[in-house]
Amino acid sequence: MSLSIQGKTAIVTGAARGIGFAIAHHLAERGANVVFTDGDEAALDNVMSDYGSDNDHVLQFAGDISEKLMMANLLSATLDAFDRVDILVNAHRFVKGSDPLDTDPGVLEQMLRQNMIAGLRLSQMVAKRMIRQAEDQTDLVQAGAIVNVSTLAAARPVPAMLGYSIACAAQEQATRGLALALAPHLIRVNGVRFSSVMSYELKCALKEDPQMREQIVAGTPLGRIASADEIAETVHYLASEGARFVTGQIVTVDGGRSLADPVTARDL
Repeated sequence: MSLSIQGKTAIVTGAARGIGFAIAHHLAERGANVVFTDGDEAALDNVMSDYGSDNDHVLQFAGDISEKLMMANLLSATLDAFDRVDILVNAHRFVKGSDPLDTDPGVLEQMLRQNMIAGLRLSQMVAKRMIRQAEDQTDLVQAGAIVNVSTLAAARPVPAMLGYSIACAAQEQATRGLALALAPHLIRVNGVRFSSVMSYELKCALKEDPQMREQIVAGTPLGRIASADEIAETVHYLASEGARFVTGQIVTVDGGRSLADPVTARDL
């Protein structure tokens, strides 16, 4: 089983912090050309400063990819730098609370646009490029791999985060639908659903409520909070040819939490 991604080109959204950054950094460390993209330009500049200006295997792209023109610019910048795209990781997440009995339509629309629609449109755009790249190749194992990142809120409702929960569930259904649509083109589409992971959002929550750490650990059968790198390792597997017969799957990485404890906003 080959997990090599050496020489592959990957686009990772939400790459300025937390899990998105961990994924992008992990893929770059394993020899992939990686485009780090995020809407927060200042945060992106900060993390990219460690790579140096002479690193020709990484590229940063700042912009709101929920805008169609910005998506096109992202793909163009990727092709200009690396000539192709082999892997797309939709790791961008926008988390905001919402009243379950009086959800502001604007908030719900924002949740859907940022957490599902943007990733779906980018996946469609990138998939078309992957198909063109594969037209003149024979004996392909895969023409490309797309991985979507969501949370346990997709499967178990979080009333205080109703809009976000709906968006995560929609994203996972889009993962399954695209997997079927793109399978004839040898493009695989999978998802990673996480909880009990030290995400950027969880770090912020723990600063406000340090006791939350004990609650999470107590409710997690494996007895700890995972690092963002552990999500990156799962994404790496799904993006590699080692997972060449895996598509349309949502891999849950939560230390068993979904088996044992109700989901709350702290799991997002």
